[in-house]
Amino acid sequence: MSGIGFLDSPETTDEIKVFFDEDVADRGYVMNLSRLWAYQPGTHHALFDLMQAATAGHGLDVRRRRILVAACASTLGDAYCSLAWGGKLAAASDAETASGVIRGVDDRLSPREAAMADWARMVARDPNGTSRSDVQALREVGFTDAEIFAITVFVTLRLAFSTVNDALGVAPDAELRSATPEAVLDAVTFGRSID
Repeated sequence: MSGIGFLDSPETTDEIKVFFDEDVADRGYVMNLSRLWAYQPGTHHALFDLMQAATAGHGLDVRRRRILVAACASTLGDAYCSLAWGGKLAAASDAETASGVIRGVDDRLSPREAAMADWARMVARDPNGTSRSDVQALREVGFTDAEIFAITVFVTLRLAFSTVNDALGVAPDAELRSATPEAVLDAVTFGRSID
Protein backbone atom coordinates (compact mmCIF):
# COMPACT_ATOMS: atom_id res chain seq x y z
CA MET A 1 0.00 0.00 0.00
CA SER A 2 1.32 3.45 -0.84
CA GLY A 3 1.50 6.03 1.87
CA ILE A 4 1.88 9.63 2.80
CA GLY A 5 4.56 10.55 5.30
CA PHE A 6 4.75 7.78 7.87
CA LEU A 7 1.17 6.54 7.34
CA ASP A 8 -0.48 4.39 4.72
CA SER A 9 -2.94 6.25 2.52
CA PRO A 10 -6.54 6.06 3.72
CA GLU A 11 -9.13 4.28 1.64
CA THR A 12 -10.60 6.66 -0.91
CA THR A 13 -14.16 7.73 -0.21
CA ASP A 14 -16.50 10.21 -1.89
CA GLU A 15 -15.61 12.75 0.85
CA ILE A 16 -11.89 12.32 0.12
CA LYS A 17 -12.46 12.69 -3.62
CA VAL A 18 -14.23 16.01 -3.01
CA PHE A 19 -11.40 17.06 -0.67
CA PHE A 20 -8.79 16.29 -3.33
CA ASP A 21 -10.85 17.94 -6.07
CA GLU A 22 -10.71 21.19 -4.06
CA ASP A 23 -6.89 21.09 -4.24
CA VAL A 24 -6.89 20.36 -7.95
CA ALA A 25 -9.29 23.24 -8.57
CA ASP A 26 -7.20 25.64 -6.43
CA ARG A 27 -3.66 24.49 -7.22
CA GLY A 28 -3.76 22.05 -10.09
CA TYR A 29 -2.54 19.13 -7.95
CA VAL A 30 -3.30 17.35 -4.67
CA MET A 31 -1.04 18.61 -1.89
CA ASN A 32 0.83 16.12 0.28
CA LEU A 33 -0.77 17.59 3.39
CA SER A 34 -4.22 16.98 1.91
CA ARG A 35 -3.28 13.35 1.36
CA LEU A 36 -2.51 13.16 5.09
CA TRP A 37 -5.58 15.11 6.22
CA ALA A 38 -7.69 12.80 4.05
CA TYR A 39 -7.93 10.76 7.24
CA GLN A 40 -10.17 13.54 8.60
CA PRO A 41 -11.21 16.08 5.95
CA GLY A 42 -13.91 17.39 8.28
CA THR A 43 -11.33 18.12 10.98
CA HIS A 44 -9.17 19.92 8.41
CA HIS A 45 -12.10 22.10 7.34
CA ALA A 46 -13.13 22.74 10.96
CA LEU A 47 -9.58 23.80 11.90
CA PHE A 48 -9.41 26.26 9.02
CA ASP A 49 -12.90 27.55 9.78
CA LEU A 50 -11.75 28.10 13.37
CA MET A 51 -8.67 30.01 12.18
CA GLN A 52 -10.87 32.20 10.00
CA ALA A 53 -13.30 32.81 12.87
CA ALA A 54 -10.43 33.72 15.20
CA THR A 55 -9.13 36.42 12.87
CA ALA A 56 -12.40 37.81 11.49
CA GLY A 57 -12.79 41.49 12.26
CA HIS A 58 -9.36 41.86 13.86
CA GLY A 59 -7.38 43.47 11.05
CA LEU A 60 -5.47 40.35 10.08
CA ASP A 61 -5.49 40.81 6.34
CA VAL A 62 -3.89 38.39 3.89
CA ARG A 63 -0.42 39.94 4.17
CA ARG A 64 -0.42 39.85 7.98
CA ARG A 65 -1.62 36.23 8.07
CA ARG A 66 1.19 35.34 5.66
CA ILE A 67 3.72 37.06 7.91
CA LEU A 68 2.40 35.23 10.96
CA VAL A 69 2.52 31.81 9.31
CA ALA A 70 5.98 32.32 7.84
CA ALA A 71 7.29 33.53 11.21
CA CYS A 72 5.79 30.78 13.36
CA ALA A 73 6.38 27.93 10.87
CA SER A 74 10.03 28.81 10.39
CA THR A 75 10.56 29.05 14.15
CA LEU A 76 8.96 25.62 14.56
CA GLY A 77 11.25 24.30 11.82
CA ASP A 78 8.37 23.43 9.50
CA ALA A 79 9.76 23.54 5.95
CA TYR A 80 6.41 22.80 4.30
CA CYS A 81 4.49 25.81 5.64
CA SER A 82 7.58 28.03 5.50
CA LEU A 83 7.96 27.33 1.78
CA ALA A 84 4.26 27.55 0.96
CA TRP A 85 3.55 30.64 3.03
CA GLY A 86 6.92 32.22 2.31
CA GLY A 87 5.98 32.00 -1.36
CA LYS A 88 2.58 33.54 -0.61
CA LEU A 89 4.22 36.33 1.39
CA ALA A 90 6.64 36.97 -1.47
CA ALA A 91 3.63 37.38 -3.77
CA ALA A 92 2.11 39.91 -1.35
CA SER A 93 5.39 41.80 -0.89
CA ASP A 94 8.66 40.53 -2.40
CA ALA A 95 11.00 37.56 -2.08
CA GLU A 96 13.50 39.42 0.12
CA THR A 97 10.82 40.37 2.64
CA ALA A 98 9.57 36.78 2.78
CA SER A 99 13.09 35.40 3.07
CA GLY A 100 13.80 37.83 5.89
CA VAL A 101 10.71 36.82 7.87
CA ILE A 102 11.69 33.15 7.54
CA ARG A 103 15.23 33.96 8.73
CA GLY A 104 13.93 36.18 11.58
CA VAL A 105 15.02 39.45 9.98
CA ASP A 106 12.12 41.90 9.91
CA ASP A 107 13.78 45.08 8.65
CA ARG A 108 11.52 45.16 5.57
CA LEU A 109 8.34 45.04 7.69
CA SER A 110 6.46 47.92 9.27
CA PRO A 111 6.89 48.27 13.06
CA ARG A 112 3.46 46.69 13.64
CA GLU A 113 4.26 43.78 11.31
CA ALA A 114 7.69 43.27 12.91
CA ALA A 115 6.19 43.23 16.42
CA MET A 116 3.57 40.73 15.26
CA ALA A 117 6.20 38.47 13.63
CA ASP A 118 8.35 38.64 16.75
CA TRP A 119 5.35 37.64 18.89
CA ALA A 120 4.58 34.70 16.58
CA ARG A 121 8.16 33.48 17.00
CA MET A 122 7.96 33.79 20.79
CA VAL A 123 4.72 31.80 20.87
CA ALA A 124 6.21 29.10 18.64
CA ARG A 125 9.52 28.96 20.50
CA ASP A 126 8.44 29.12 24.14
CA PRO A 127 4.87 30.13 25.00
CA ASN A 128 5.67 29.90 28.74
CA GLY A 129 8.54 32.32 28.23
CA THR A 130 6.36 35.24 27.16
CA SER A 131 5.81 38.13 29.55
CA ARG A 132 3.68 41.19 30.15
CA SER A 133 6.39 43.30 28.56
CA ASP A 134 6.15 41.20 25.37
CA VAL A 135 2.41 41.87 25.22
CA GLN A 136 3.05 45.54 26.01
CA ALA A 137 5.36 45.73 22.99
CA LEU A 138 2.39 44.76 20.83
CA ARG A 139 0.19 47.39 22.49
CA GLU A 140 2.86 50.04 21.91
CA VAL A 141 2.64 49.57 18.14
CA GLY A 142 -1.14 49.86 18.26
CA PHE A 143 -2.55 46.37 18.75
CA THR A 144 -5.59 46.10 21.01
CA ASP A 145 -5.93 43.28 23.49
CA ALA A 146 -8.63 41.72 21.28
CA GLU A 147 -6.22 41.80 18.32
CA ILE A 148 -3.42 40.30 20.43
CA PHE A 149 -5.73 37.48 21.46
CA ALA A 150 -6.76 36.88 17.83
CA ILE A 151 -3.14 36.83 16.65
CA THR A 152 -2.21 34.38 19.39
CA VAL A 153 -5.12 32.04 18.66
CA PHE A 154 -4.32 32.10 14.93
CA VAL A 155 -0.63 31.35 15.52
CA THR A 156 -1.32 28.48 17.90
CA LEU A 157 -3.84 26.90 15.55
CA ARG A 158 -1.30 27.16 12.71
CA LEU A 159 1.28 25.53 14.98
CA ALA A 160 -1.14 22.68 15.68
CA PHE A 161 -1.66 22.17 11.94
CA SER A 162 2.08 22.23 11.24
CA THR A 163 2.80 19.88 14.13
CA VAL A 164 0.45 17.21 12.77
CA ASN A 165 2.04 17.44 9.32
CA ASP A 166 5.60 17.40 10.65
CA ALA A 167 5.10 14.67 13.26
CA LEU A 168 3.63 12.34 10.64
CA GLY A 169 6.45 12.94 8.15
CA VAL A 170 4.77 14.90 5.38
CA ALA A 171 7.30 16.45 3.00
CA PRO A 172 6.73 19.70 1.09
CA ASP A 173 5.18 19.27 -2.36
CA ALA A 174 7.57 18.89 -5.27
CA GLU A 175 5.63 21.67 -7.01
CA LEU A 176 6.90 24.15 -4.41
CA ARG A 177 10.41 23.87 -5.87
CA SER A 178 9.41 25.70 -9.05
CA ALA A 179 6.63 27.84 -7.54
CA THR A 180 8.68 29.35 -4.71
CA PRO A 181 11.12 32.24 -5.23
CA GLU A 182 14.80 31.31 -4.94
CA ALA A 183 15.35 33.62 -1.95
CA VAL A 184 12.63 31.79 -0.03
CA LEU A 185 13.97 28.37 -1.03
CA ASP A 186 17.42 29.43 0.18
CA ALA A 187 16.03 30.64 3.54
CA VAL A 188 14.42 27.28 4.34
CA THR A 189 17.41 25.33 5.61
CA PHE A 190 15.43 23.25 8.13
CA GLY A 191 12.70 20.64 8.26
CA ARG A 192 11.87 17.98 5.72
CA SER A 193 13.19 18.21 2.16
CA ILE A 194 10.89 18.87 -0.78
CA ASP A 195 9.23 15.63 -1.87
